[in-house]
Amino acid sequence: MAKLSPLLKQATPVLADHGEGVYLYDTDGRRHLDFTAGIGVTSTGHCHPRVVEAAQQQVGKLIHGQYTTVMHEPLLRLTTRLGDVLPEPLDSLFFLNSGSEAVEASVRLARQATGRQNVVSFAGGFHGRTMGAAALTTAGTKFRAGIGPLMPGVAVAPFPQAYRYGWSEAEATSFALRELDYLLATVSAPADTAAFMVEPVLGEGGYIPAPPGFLEGLRERADRHGILLIVDEVQTGFGRTGRFWGHDHAGIRPDILITAKGLASGFPLSAIAAPTELMERAWPGSQGGTYGGNAVSCAAAIATLDVIQEENLVDNAAETGARLADGLRKIAADHPRIGDVRGLGLMQACEFTGPDGEPDAAAAQRAHKAAVDGGLLLLTCGAHGNVVRMIPPLIVTAEQVDDALELWSAAVSATADGD
Repeated sequence: MAKLSPLLKQATPVLADHGEGVYLYDTDGRRHLDFTAGIGVTSTGHCHPRVVEAAQQQVGKLIHGQYTTVMHEPLLRLTTRLGDVLPEPLDSLFFLNSGSEAVEASVRLARQATGRQNVVSFAGGFHGRTMGAAALTTAGTKFRAGIGPLMPGVAVAPFPQAYRYGWSEAEATSFALRELDYLLATVSAPADTAAFMVEPVLGEGGYIPAPPGFLEGLRERADRHGILLIVDEVQTGFGRTGRFWGHDHAGIRPDILITAKGLASGFPLSAIAAPTELMERAWPGSQGGTYGGNAVSCAAAIATLDVIQEENLVDNAAETGARLADGLRKIAADHPRIGDVRGLGLMQACEFTGPDGEPDAAAAQRAHKAAVDGGLLLLTCGAHGNVVRMIPPLIVTAEQVDDALELWSAAVSATADGD
């Protein structure tokens, strides 16, 4: 009898039967408040009626139209619609299935377009598990251990993790930019560097927002040296941070943007966007794939955009995200094991540390388990597993945020004896 790989460990014991909005229902009929959103994927909630209807209609017309063989309307319509939300001058799109694929496609484009081989990523970043994406990933050794040698040509520079360093945001930013300049002087010469790749908020690395000054510094150095700036918006895009794109908080312009996760409310779809002039510099035959731009996924993505815009979900993410952050800080004030609360919009996290300031993964795991037992589904992240993150769908209401905060407060209080 076949069974799933024993390495596929679930973060919760829930056997999901169906989902509705912000809730998941298990096979015993118990309702769970889902603040994981499938790791930030179900942006419009579980089974939003508009998304379901769009997918159902498309399934009855065309499921798969391989887009280097034939063209189909959902792909053309989605491309046009994304043009309304993409930053200028990113007007050319290539569609794929997963975030990792899009990351690797962006590297391929950057190397071919510049004729340079190196890519600089930043410590704590997560860009995927495939061989090229794993080489760029330093959110934890589990993503890259035991599979080397990885893709060459990757250099890793510090990310301004102020809490980890015990510095102010300004000090951490200054340090990270100085070290990037040093890396360009000692490891990867600007003339050899094709791109910088950065997340506007570290995802698996611990939900650490990039200070605007850091992203501005990357943009300035990219312009100065002719380096492309790739912004990985796989988790931060489509309203998650309270702006449509995570980099909007810094007001910078990416050369290549990567999007996935919340793009299609749960259907597999990813994309890279770049100016046409840049995309044209990719080599013939370098872009393709059997399932990229799937018709059903594209139909779901169009419906997702409709819902986000018509229901004002970006504004809702900003407002309910601020409410969530404020509530988390109030809870943390009574629990010294929560050393830091941080995030942007509906991308919030609590980092657990011990009296000595060291990561306390055990406390995080206890609080996480207690929350799940109480009916609040959460995830952990961070290199040490000591960060508990909250990623509700963008449709979450103020009342549901308050319910989650009540459950989280009870979970933290119930496990405080372990302090």
